[in-house]
Amino acid sequence: MDCTGTSSNGDIQWCFSQVKGTLEDDATEADIISCVEFNHDGDLLATGDKGGRVVIFQRDPISKNSIPRRGEYNVYSTFQSHEPEFDYLKSLEIEEKINKIRWLKRKNPAHFLLSTNDKTIKLWKVSERDKKVEGYNTKEDNGSIRDPACITSLRVPTIKPMELMVEASPRRIFANAHTYHINSISVNSDQETYLSADDLRINLWNLEVTDQSYNIVDIKPTNMEELTEVITAAEFHPAECNILVYSSSKGTIRLCDMRSAALCDQHSKLFEEPEDPTNRSFFSEIISSISDVKLSNSGRYMISRDYLSVKVWDLQMETKPVECYPVHEYLRSKLCSLYENDCIFDKFECCWSGNDSAIMTGSYNNFFRVFDRTTKRDLTLEAARDIARPRTLLKPRKVCTGGKRKKDEISVDCLDFNKKILHTAWHPSENVVAVAATNNLFLFQDKL
Repeated sequence: MDCTGTSSNGDIQWCFSQVKGTLEDDATEADIISCVEFNHDGDLLATGDKGGRVVIFQRDPISKNSIPRRGEYNVYSTFQSHEPEFDYLKSLEIEEKINKIRWLKRKNPAHFLLSTNDKTIKLWKVSERDKKVEGYNTKEDNGSIRDPACITSLRVPTIKPMELMVEASPRRIFANAHTYHINSISVNSDQETYLSADDLRINLWNLEVTDQSYNIVDIKPTNMEELTEVITAAEFHPAECNILVYSSSKGTIRLCDMRSAALCDQHSKLFEEPEDPTNRSFFSEIISSISDVKLSNSGRYMISRDYLSVKVWDLQMETKPVECYPVHEYLRSKLCSLYENDCIFDKFECCWSGNDSAIMTGSYNNFFRVFDRTTKRDLTLEAARDIARPRTLLKPRKVCTGGKRKKDEISVDCLDFNKKILHTAWHPSENVVAVAATNNLFLFQDKL
């Protein structure tokens, strides 16, 4: 981590920067944020919600260059990405909820991003317009066509400045390739192809071709009664365009190399931790399911998130993770009630810091966890509106599991399981993090 904003023991001190979104009392189901993603330079931050909307925030230029710098973002563009649909063949409603957003690297003044719901992936172009053309020969300035008989002279159209407009337009629609719900999209390092994964298959697309994709992984058994696992997440390697990884509900991660075979049903590597027999219980299989997998920015490591922990894997070592960080071990005794209220099936995401030295993931009660890989210290922080004043220092939170509760601690029995942080994102080069807490987007940064 950066040496700036650290306390005497080397930990980052986090402070509040901004919160976006309505108060929870005014929120609807459609306002709940379902994904968060910084673009490659961190100047833009996109969120998707259950209502099918994408909101893009832009880094405030003054906050970026101010001393001390501030991690502040303003709304840049809002558009409706997906609408609810109905599959008449299966009599199924297809939700408009945005499952994932992925940015493409910038090649020209416009920005491009992929967004997906359960079935359809869309490529959006987001561009700025601050000039307009006036003085057409064949049409009036309001757009109506002029009568050719009235045109007596030719005029040269002129370009005039206008108020800045940000336009989002769908450039490609990739549909009809998934039988099951899409859980992941990942843009390849070649910036020409991307993958999309559902419960049983992973497809490879060319960004220019919408009517065909290649099925590169298929774990669907001939007899569906023999189904033992599903794909939960998939991602391309950040530098090697032939390598991808995907995780499963059985707690395994498979690494595939597309150079060895076009159909990657035979993995090159299998990452799996042997089960600890002392922790064996009725819930073992459910809590070992991996909800997210992310390769490090360097491409050397990857992290996997299961229900109770985050594990760091070295791509050169398949037998066991090199690091394991418990996220909320105090919930192990609560698994029965978490199963009854369905919380045990929550899919928490995880993310790397820009230089791979720290990891962030979410928990309940609007808590999120930051693990420093260098010092092995960890922090529990809370995304709460009561600290919503710029540069307010975040106090580390502690959960007590029994016995006498200290002043600053919260009892495990008092945690709010309806408030959960499933989606987080870390700025690619600075200590600025975005945390989605239900319908609010919190931004935090290191204290300078």
